[in-house]
Amino acid sequence: MVRIHNYFVYILECADKSYYVGVTNDLEIRLAQHNDGENVLAYIFSRRPVILKYCQRFDQIEDAIDFEKQVKGWSRKKKEALFEEDWSEIVRLSNYKNK
Repeated sequence: MVRIHNYFVYILECADKSYYVGVTNDLEIRLAQHNDGENVLAYIFSRRPVILKYCQRFDQIEDAIDFEKQVKGWSRKKKEALFEEDWSEIVRLSNYKNK
């Protein structure tokens, strides 16, 4: 029997309007941890509250980690195109460095 796993790549908008990209296997708990400020050393700690802007589910952790790394390298505009699922804009921005 094949076991289905749930892994999520998520993007949060912080109170300072910056974006944070992460990966988790329990999105609800992870969001609560971020907003509760469980780690005083975390990037998110001084930028709370955070709002979930995007998430995508994966069956395999390797795929989730690969996508997280990819999105972390994207510009702000490209991440915002992802929120809107504007694939033509994502492709367009992919053709321009630092857009």
